[in-house]
Amino acid sequence: AQAVPGALLPADAGDGAGPSPLLRRDEQLELLERLDFVVRSIVELRKEVEELRNSLQHLAVEIVGEVRYCPSLLGSDQAREGSHRIPGSRNAWAGRELRAHSWAGTPSTIPGCSKPCPAWPGTYTTANAESDYDRESERESEDEVSCDTVRTVRRDSLELVPEDESPLALDSTLEEGLGQLLEQADRLHSGDERDKREGFQLLLNNKLAYAGQREFLWRLARARCDVWELTEDADERRSYASEGKEELELALQKWDQSAECHQWFAILCGQVSEHESIPKRIQAGYVFKEHIDKAIALKPQDPQLYYLLGRWCYQVAHLGWLEKRTVSALFEAPPTATVQDALQNFLRVEELSPGFSKAGRVYIAKCYRDLGNASAAVLWMNLASELPGSTKEDAESEKDLEEMRSVWEE
Repeated sequence: AQAVPGALLPADAGDGAGPSPLLRRDEQLELLERLDFVVRSIVELRKEVEELRNSLQHLAVEIVGEVRYCPSLLGSDQAREGSHRIPGSRNAWAGRELRAHSWAGTPSTIPGCSKPCPAWPGTYTTANAESDYDRESERESEDEVSCDTVRTVRRDSLELVPEDESPLALDSTLEEGLGQLLEQADRLHSGDERDKREGFQLLLNNKLAYAGQREFLWRLARARCDVWELTEDADERRSYASEGKEELELALQKWDQSAECHQWFAILCGQVSEHESIPKRIQAGYVFKEHIDKAIALKPQDPQLYYLLGRWCYQVAHLGWLEKRTVSALFEAPPTATVQDALQNFLRVEELSPGFSKAGRVYIAKCYRDLGNASAAVLWMNLASELPGSTKEDAESEKDLEEMRSVWEE
């Protein structure tokens, strides 16, 4: 399930909270600015560490580009063919797994290889232990392969495609391989937890080959959202969301007319905001709304987009007094939305795709309850009960459903 930013403010700031008598308004703003400065410093430090890590990974990829195989994965008669063959052959997939494995930073072994690779990541040796004469005779051709590998990795860095180049064009074989890859990724995305994790790893293994393709990038971002939902560790969640946001932020510079890029960028912004300062969490709500609106303008028949917008409207409509005062102090134009706005978006979901989600129908019931229409609320509660709960969000909405039932029974 995908959700809007978890909260514009911390959860413990509710309706009943009163203003703090310890600090004046200007002192509160100054404190928030100082805290934000500390957070920015930490983020910058983290980026510097990340750049250093990427540099080391790129060096590893250059080494892999020279070695080009693991002897336990490829036969000796395939050594000189390396990993630069037409996708679809067994060796080509093995080569891509090898390069993706080095990018992911996993030490000691390669997927599909039961033995540690002698050239990974320790001493720099050739896998076939060729003689000095053999290495010298092939040095020129290996240098060319290595340069091609480095160019591929550089395209996979934060600069997806150099400014003076257009997005990478695929030959017919690569294009066919991409089509099959995307179909498999879509199928795994619709599966269970194991399928979602497998889909994420599948896309990650092929990132170096297809990092310049729009359809691949937004699916990778979607897969990052999937594993974010499935992961409990805070550091891992932060990593998934931050990397996906950075990738799509650059992708949107080239593909601003992609509804999917806007949609998943909005969702990732909400996920990243869980780990940021209070002002940035508030700002994430604005960014979320902006990109969901753009996605709807580009793809007005997508029920998922209206569901996300409905969630945002419902959350804003239920901001507490202290939350509203804090938002007003930090931003000139606080977000505004009503329960009626949320209801219209959820009803639009049902209009486009009846029974789209159990959670959506529960929200319709909650909106009618808040608006004082008990009969409509009961109707939609019953309609929600008819649908199976297929997502984590559906399971959470079932608790809301049971709570509303208990209140009505009383």
